[in-house]
Amino acid sequence: MYPRVSDLFVDLFGVELPFPIYSFGLMVALAIIAAAWLTIRELDRMYAAGQISGVKVERDGSRRTEEVSPSILVGTLTAMAAILGIVGSKLFHILENFGDFMEDPSGMIFSTGGLTFYGGLLLAGGGIVWYLRKYDLSIPRVADAVAPGLMLGYGIGRIGCYLAGDGDWGVCSNLANKPEWIPSWLWSEQFPRSILDPGNQYVNDAAVIEKCGPAMDGVYPTMLYETAMAVLITGILWAIRKHPFKGGWLMSVYLVFNGAERFLIEQIRVNNVGTFLGIQVTQAEVIAVLISLAGVVGLVYTTRRVGESVKEGSGS
Repeated sequence: MYPRVSDLFVDLFGVELPFPIYSFGLMVALAIIAAAWLTIRELDRMYAAGQISGVKVERDGSRRTEEVSPSILVGTLTAMAAILGIVGSKLFHILENFGDFMEDPSGMIFSTGGLTFYGGLLLAGGGIVWYLRKYDLSIPRVADAVAPGLMLGYGIGRIGCYLAGDGDWGVCSNLANKPEWIPSWLWSEQFPRSILDPGNQYVNDAAVIEKCGPAMDGVYPTMLYETAMAVLITGILWAIRKHPFKGGWLMSVYLVFNGAERFLIEQIRVNNVGTFLGIQVTQAEVIAVLISLAGVVGLVYTTRRVGESVKEGSGS
């Protein structure tokens, strides 16, 4: 893998770009574009079906206004989500690794890696809710429109983590335990160009050898597992998006899947372990369970059929 796309250009074409292009940043940009594209498509569909109200825009130099699909707001919402998401992700990562932060504050703040999805989701979500209320839009309906793109964006972003080798990998793995039908690269990876330690293979780190034992071949590339699960969940959400239930139902399904996916991956992922109610858990496991429970509560509340298509305001 290549933490910098510019290094790939050097290896393939012998061309050195005038500035570095980081794989993680590139994949985050692609994730944002993909999520925005799906959201625009779904908002346009919902507006045409009368499931969500439009927004008023000025025409002819403010002399008249007309109602258009709320997808016109996606550009602004995307910019807000990107900025608040990155800030929230970085803050959450610092809280998860506060000891490392105290040792090197500036290094952690300005590093290209170290972004935690849930922190970004919380901060960006709060900002978007505030913005939508200005236009009296149905927050549950917009949430439904956003859900498939949000899941797809998460999966694409995880590819960036894999290419960067930014530490979001799994526990040590042994190829001797690999089922024959699974490719070696999908079972054990060494991240030879990890952005955390450029040029050094992960398994050559003395601390890792001491912890895992020299017989281990690498670590589980959990980012790829999450990408696969995210694509599958996106497909499910997209297939059931035309549901007959109340606004917020699809987002509730997303929350259940998102929490379950993260909880499962935490079982083989490297992360800081703490104590919660006397149980050894990671912070992500606790949040994942809470998110899934929130989704279950949402499903209980929203799994009721709505009547004839009506445009909903912010109260629905």
